[in-house]
Amino acid sequence: METVVTILTTVGILVAVLCILVFFHELGHFLAAKFFGMRVERFSIGFPPRIWGFKKGETDYCISATPLGGYVKISGMIDESMDTEHLEKEPESWEFRSKPVWQRIIVITAGVIFNMILAAIIFAGIGMTVGEVNIPVESMNGIYVADSSYAAQVGFQTGDKLIAVNNRKAKYFKDFFAPKQLTADHLNYTVQRDGEQVQIKMPAGYLDKVPFLGLVNTLPSEVSKVMKDSPAEKAGLKAGDKIIAVNEQPVNYWMGLVKKIGNTEHALFLKIKRNGSIIEKKVTPTDEGTIGVYAPQPEQVFDIQHVKYSFFAAIPYGVGQAKETLVSIVQSFKKLFSGAISVRENLGGPVAIANIAEQATMQAGWLGFWNITALLSVTLAIMNILPIPALDGGHLMFLIYEGITRRRPSEKVRMALQQIGLIILVGLMILVTFNDILRLF
Repeated sequence: METVVTILTTVGILVAVLCILVFFHELGHFLAAKFFGMRVERFSIGFPPRIWGFKKGETDYCISATPLGGYVKISGMIDESMDTEHLEKEPESWEFRSKPVWQRIIVITAGVIFNMILAAIIFAGIGMTVGEVNIPVESMNGIYVADSSYAAQVGFQTGDKLIAVNNRKAKYFKDFFAPKQLTADHLNYTVQRDGEQVQIKMPAGYLDKVPFLGLVNTLPSEVSKVMKDSPAEKAGLKAGDKIIAVNEQPVNYWMGLVKKIGNTEHALFLKIKRNGSIIEKKVTPTDEGTIGVYAPQPEQVFDIQHVKYSFFAAIPYGVGQAKETLVSIVQSFKKLFSGAISVRENLGGPVAIANIAEQATMQAGWLGFWNITALLSVTLAIMNILPIPALDGGHLMFLIYEGITRRRPSEKVRMALQQIGLIILVGLMILVTFNDILRLF
């Protein structure tokens, strides 16, 4: 029963996300077409068969059975329906084909533009209602790097203080791992080490390893809470103690402390800094390799800045976030097509999207839902503008050709290319779905 509920929840979230994305995309085409006096015969969420709707004026507004897209049928336009009846008649003033090229270009690109606008609106709404949490780089002293970790292999060392990424000084900790930086052609970090600045260049394949440094790797070895009846409580440890050595071996970071405690079953001699004084305690870990102390919360040790944006400040924030997302996705596609990252591991279809949307929503509630919706809205915009016949980018390609040469491609050529485009899209959909299924096993 639990499995059935999980599947239904996942499908429900996916359908909700797709309906929002498709509605805004098609709304862009619809409003642009109406603005230029074109007749819109149908506004459909989903692909045929039609299951419900109503007609108002000249337009049939409906919901169709296949929830993997949608379409706006504009009179006088060769689209996915492959309707060519209008070609036997003279163009009417309200048809798509009778309008100037520049107007048709706006109508074709309006869906993509509206997807970007939707992403900006979502990010702006999050900026107003939730805001963002920033940790200034100045409030962080350094990082812990395990000896056998990937970070150590590429050149990071315990105590390094992150300063810059891709030769740009970072203001906040999140800047070091922003998608725009991680998906750039090259990735390098500047760290402060023993009073000098050291450059660390990330090797090929690093995207499969990130996040290789996390916020937990920067937490100091301070005790925020002691578990009742634990070895630590019996030994006299208290909240606020800073453990600076284990068995005479210096320790400054929480992850280093965890490693030293977990590597022994014998009694440990801890050197502790408490209220400016140094004291020593003897403690014996449990069979599970723990002593019963909790790590500090980030807000206890870092100067965390929680920012909520006003309405007018949220607008440029939302636009900036949408732009950052656009750049990072484009750079990711570039790496995908160049072979810099694995196609099998990173190319996803409906199943992968459903899983990601479900996980984001379950883990972060409505905030996760809207974040993933904004991300997918930008992705949909990019995919639709690709110059593949049957996509908006394919139509745009024909219009640009017409604008440059002052003559339209023959209808036979356009129909043939439309069919080829549909075959490519169906094949791609089968490929990514098959890839999704393989990753489940």
